[in-house]
Order: sequence, then C-alpha cells, then structure tokens
Amino acid sequence: MKIIIFGSSGSIGQSTLSLLRILKKNLDFEILAITGNENIDQLCKDAIEFKVKRVVTANVKKIDELKQKLSSHEIEFYAGEEAILDTARMGADWVISAIVGFPGVPPTLESAKFSKIVAIANKESLVCAGKLLMETAKKFQTKLLPVDSEHNAIFQCINCENLKTIKKVILTASGGPFRSLSLSEMENVTVDQAINHPTWDMGKRISIDSASMFNKALELIEAKHFFDLNSNQIEVIIHPESIIHSMVTFIDNSTLAQLCPNDMRHAIAYTLNYPERRNIPINDLDITELKNLSFEKVDVNKFPAINLARMVLKTSGSLGVVFNAAKEIALDRFILKDIKFLDMSNLVEKVLHLPEMMEYENNSLNTIDEIKLLNKRARNFAQQINF
Repeated sequence: MKIIIFGSSGSIGQSTLSLLRILKKNLDFEILAITGNENIDQLCKDAIEFKVKRVVTANVKKIDELKQKLSSHEIEFYAGEEAILDTARMGADWVISAIVGFPGVPPTLESAKFSKIVAIANKESLVCAGKLLMETAKKFQTKLLPVDSEHNAIFQCINCENLKTIKKVILTASGGPFRSLSLSEMENVTVDQAINHPTWDMGKRISIDSASMFNKALELIEAKHFFDLNSNQIEVIIHPESIIHSMVTFIDNSTLAQLCPNDMRHAIAYTLNYPERRNIPINDLDITELKNLSFEKVDVNKFPAINLARMVLKTSGSLGVVFNAAKEIALDRFILKDIKFLDMSNLVEKVLHLPEMMEYENNSLNTIDEIKLLNKRARNFAQQINF
C-alpha cells in the first residue's frame, strides 16, 4: 500500500503515524510523502524513521532547515504550495488529508484526481468545496472516506444501507470546556481556557473551535455534502462523555449508534483498512465501565455557531467558503486577543450578511480558483470588522 500524509506533523497526522507503527508487522505499506508546515523537526524525524521518499513543507522559508536536516538522507525535499499540489499528483493507494484549515482544500481536490482512496480529516474541503469535491471523486472514481469521528461513525452506521432510508443523522458534541458556563461567564474566557478540552487531545485551533462549537458547525455542513442530506436531516446534541460519536435514525424509527474510545486512531484505522476490518491492538471500550451516557440539547444562545451553519445549510451556493473564511479570521483574532471569545460568532454573522457575500447564497462556484478568490475576499472583510 502506497501512502501520502498531508499534515503529518499535526494531531491527525501524528495519530496516523502512531497507527502505522502498530501495523508495521501486519501491513505492507510505503509512505511516499509527508507534508507539514512549521514543525520541521517532527517532519524530518518522521521522514527518517519511515524512510519516506518525499518531504514537503508549505512554508518556503523553511526549505534551508529541511535541507540541513535531510541532505545526508536519500529523501527528496521541497517547499511551497505548488510542491504540496505536486505531491497530490503523485497519486497513492491511500491518502489522508489532515492539513488544518483552508490550505488543505486544494491538495484534497487534487488528490481526488490521482489517488484510489482519500481519507478526509480536513473539514474545509467539504465545507468550502463539497459539491466540487464529490463531483471530482465521482469523475475519477476515487473513494472518499470520512476521518472525522462523527462522520466516520455515520458512515459505519449506514454502510450497506439505502441512503433514502435515512430519516436523520445525529452528530454528538462534547460541549467543550464551557458547556456548564453561563453566557455572561463565557464573555471573558481566555485562549488557555478554550484549549483545555475535557475529552479530546487536539491541536490548539481545533480545541478552540470545539469550545465555540464552530467545529460542530463545520461538521453540519460537512454532513450535508458527504451524505447528501438536507438541513432538517441533521441534528446536533451534547454528549459530554464523547463515547457515542454519532447516531443514525432510519425511516422505520430504529436508531444505530457507533461507540468507541476517544482516540482518532479508530476512525483512521477504519479508512486505512476499508472495506475490511483489521485486529488493531489499541485501546478498546469496556462497556461495563461506562457509568453514564448523558445527552443534552445544544444551547444555541451560548453556541450561535450552530444556527449560523444552519443558515449556510439552507442555501445552495458557496456561502460555506464565506463561513469558513470568517471563522478562521475570527479564530486568529481571538488567539491574538484582538477580539473576545463571543465576538467570534458575531464576526462570522456580520460577514455572512454582507451584501457582497450574500450574492453567493445561491451562486455555486465550480473551480478551485474561484473558491480561493472568494476565500480571500471573505477573509479581507473579516479582518476589517470592528467591535
């Protein structure tokens, strides 16, 4: 099996490599390429360990550091966006798209043209280019598989089912670190508080997205495109224990749920071995130790990101690009302490309702260049919003 890992130095990328270490004796694989951004030490360490053929950093300023660390090894090294795309064009049996944010969209689209299976952890690929990505995969007969634990759970629940028999899907959310806080208490929460997730070990940006539930908002839009659902078929509930990752209710009102420990290697392993299952010695779930499985409705006053996503769900155009761009800038500004925690959703709402952006409500973009241009415009508007 030939493998490419986009975003290998990030949380999902490291989980993937951890899984591959476990499978070394039982899976015949070769890592053709890994990509990263800032963490050159980790990138090079992993490249040497796994005898990777090609290493790419998105940051052109890091090329000298790559050269210094890899020149004595038989490993090709490159830098820049075009090098990332060239890596996608190599093609592989299995590719994981784990770059965080919008930069992960172009290589995911390109991978869908050249590889057999693309495992998608990059939410933005579906949020910003869902229609284009699904059409591309169909055209090139590429299998897309979800890595997000929620969508992976849905995929497993509906495997071999007729999609027309789905009544609704239920995405679960932990509620993050601020689930029990009042709206007024959330007003002045800090970045350090936001990254302290109660159940998942994730990167800084994704942890904050989880705390604000923008993570779940993105997943709503993801589910629409991946499973061809409408807004009324997608629900979100709070499930603090994060054991049930999603549920699917069918038209006969029976509901299937997928349970597993809070470890992304489970979802990654499912896509890596698809359509088979493989015995993997990672943490399992002891049902007898589960003392409680609790569920709550989402307080959309505290977490307005959910309703903002529903606004996007009800449109047929490219507002997902606008939503994500504004969200990414809002997150940047919160991390820089330029805006407060609750200002993030206010900023996204303001950008979505700009006349220049609302024209994309029913205007669907059909090329990556058009999507990149809209992303840039929306980000510029988001930078200019003041509170």
